[in-house]
Amino acid sequence: MSGPIERPLAVEVQVKQIESDGRDEDRSDDPEMSGITLADSLHLLRTRRFGTFFFATLLSNIGTWTQQIAEPWLLLSLGASSFLIGLDSFAMAAPIGVLTLLGGVLADRADRRHIIATCQTIQMLCPSLLVVLLITGWVQPWIVIVLSMVVGVTDALSMPSFQTIIPSIVERDQIPSALALNATQFNLSRVLGPALAGIVLASVGAVGCFALNALSYLPFIWVALWILPRGRPPAPDDEFTERDYLFSGLRDIIRNPDLRGGLLTMLITSMLCTPIVVFCPVIVTNMLHGGVNDFSASIGAFGLGGLLGAVGLLGIAGHIDPRRISSWCARGYGSILIFAALNQWFWVLPVLLGFAGALMTISNTSVNTLLQSTAPTTLRGQTISLYMVAMRGGASFGSLATGLSLSLVGVRDALLINGILAIVAQIAVGLWWFGPLRRPEA
Repeated sequence: MSGPIERPLAVEVQVKQIESDGRDEDRSDDPEMSGITLADSLHLLRTRRFGTFFFATLLSNIGTWTQQIAEPWLLLSLGASSFLIGLDSFAMAAPIGVLTLLGGVLADRADRRHIIATCQTIQMLCPSLLVVLLITGWVQPWIVIVLSMVVGVTDALSMPSFQTIIPSIVERDQIPSALALNATQFNLSRVLGPALAGIVLASVGAVGCFALNALSYLPFIWVALWILPRGRPPAPDDEFTERDYLFSGLRDIIRNPDLRGGLLTMLITSMLCTPIVVFCPVIVTNMLHGGVNDFSASIGAFGLGGLLGAVGLLGIAGHIDPRRISSWCARGYGSILIFAALNQWFWVLPVLLGFAGALMTISNTSVNTLLQSTAPTTLRGQTISLYMVAMRGGASFGSLATGLSLSLVGVRDALLINGILAIVAQIAVGLWWFGPLRRPEA
């Protein structure tokens, strides 16, 4: 078992070299990371391994978004209630909070090629089965919900392995740019996927969206098997059981001030700010008296803002301390909720959501960069599993709490409360994280 995680010595996070034997070497005497230009970042797309991974992941995410748009529509057409539609979303999200830590252990201890290939194949079978059931007319709401739970379970088990791919296929100083590019493709898919889903739904129906999603898994599975190193990652001391390894690894991660600060920033953002997207239909209809086209425009603006934020991050990746940029953008995201609560005009909402998408992407990607740059190779899977728990588990719990608040005090007051709490909490974490409240290490 590796020792406690060391703090980065420079203000800019120094990415640990991934040695061929998998061990983390002390790099405290390295010079600071040199500046990375936008051209350097874009050059990564021309490399065989990262470029292929980028476009295969983009296709897979576009397929995922087509199904996420079509699935609620399918449930409505099957006569499902609002409760069942919410249950379908919960069935996919709930396993993240329960099984992601186990997925982190698997990423650190098992063959990631086998984990990703197995879980992605199971996920591919779910939309494939829905295509068959739609064609035969045997599909039922409960079947859709069960398959969503299967996807959620496999997602929780494989996502930490997926998130650790990038540090294993790029050079040490390219990790911040690679993560920013990965955020760019995700937000690009969030723009292209729903647009494609609208065209396919209107021309073919939900069956076409599910078929596209099933096909989108094939290139990603092939690429993952090709680019990932064979065999298991280097294991810690054999005397540790998996349970000992899990708890000792989590203890080392949480004890590290920079990792802890990043995870807290991510958790606060997910719990208090993400609900503005979840409850966007309520904001559009109840507050601004808009319709479905207005809702689509607002969600599209959020995705476009996220895309622009990721592209902008490419030009500054490696130049700015990720702790500060993530904290300041998280505070800005909280202020967006306050402006949204005070807003009286519909045309302002897409503008606010565009800024929200950009701030969220920059903050979350900066935290991801910090975690992947600081965590040792033997704990990277568990570190990313905590990131996923904070992001997706926090969003689920925050949406539930915000929904209760919304029913008690109304939409505007609920947004106002969340925004104020988010700003205060992020300032407190930021002061402790890199401000005067942070006590120097002995």
